[in-house]
Amino acid sequence: MAYLSAMRAEEILSLSAAGLCSRPGGFHIDPTRPVERALITHGHSDHARAGHGAVLATAETLDLMALRYGANFAGSVQKVRYGERLTLGGVTVSFHPAGHVLGSAQIRLEAGGVRIVASGDYKDAADPTCTPFELVACDVFITEATFALPVFRHGDPATEVAKLLRSLALFPERAHLVGAYALGKAQRVIALLRAAGHDRPILLHDAVEAVTQYYARRFDLGALLPARNAAPADVAGAVVICPPSALNDRWSRRFGDPVTAFASGWMRLRARARQRGVTLPLVISDHCDWDGLTATIAATGASDIWVTHGADDALAHWCGTHGLAGRPLHLLGYGEEEAESGGEAGGEA
Repeated sequence: MAYLSAMRAEEILSLSAAGLCSRPGGFHIDPTRPVERALITHGHSDHARAGHGAVLATAETLDLMALRYGANFAGSVQKVRYGERLTLGGVTVSFHPAGHVLGSAQIRLEAGGVRIVASGDYKDAADPTCTPFELVACDVFITEATFALPVFRHGDPATEVAKLLRSLALFPERAHLVGAYALGKAQRVIALLRAAGHDRPILLHDAVEAVTQYYARRFDLGALLPARNAAPADVAGAVVICPPSALNDRWSRRFGDPVTAFASGWMRLRARARQRGVTLPLVISDHCDWDGLTATIAATGASDIWVTHGADDALAHWCGTHGLAGRPLHLLGYGEEEAESGGEAGGEA
């Protein structure tokens, strides 16, 4: 029965050279090359590219694309509210919160009695800077697999921020450079610091400033200063948010002998922290961990699971051992969010 459902689903959504394509709906989801009509799940550059004829996305995702690519990043744009239902060709489409970053959405498709949810990137953990993940029942669930191995269990981000605050107390004379991707992670780390009582001005690298200021118009992120304008008195004992690639480049030398931190789910692996030369690894992820992925898959009620970028074979195998039809899609062009404009990162790794 699951096999028949998947075949019917493929009449609604299938693979093309540009990625997932709904031929009856006349659109692609997060296409990897310019197409006539694109539905975009969120603003990270491996999902949201410029040059499409028309783009449908949440208002925040459209704003973030305009920040990155300029106002004319597409031929036309259409804002879609969470829960709003649209009919495109013979397919009914709606956007639902994904909990990944501000404006992120899962995209639900329905036609011929078949319900498909393309989740994009998502997380089930609390985040004060975006709308929480919404579970959407479906027959086919398309899931990412970034952290789809049992070793990845992210834990409580407040505990990770407490590590940063302890280091600030131990080394009050040293700046703490926190590598955090420009869209979503940087702002979440700032919000977590504020929730933990850190009230000093936080310094921002140029590459994270524009998106952080966009967030700051929607959330109280406290005092923020451009790092380029910081006086020596501002730097001692300050938290400086920067792209991960800036932690060890020439830019970081202006801070003397800083403590380097990196906020990422990959920091669960000590080898990754060593490779980055990170003193203070912070396990803070904007993706689901292994438990979050498997719990979400089970809760959707879907019998067919299509797995995109990441450890897709491993997650598809788990599905098979739990009575689900797991299918790795082996999509190319995703999970490369570090290749942002200016060579800086804007997503989550």
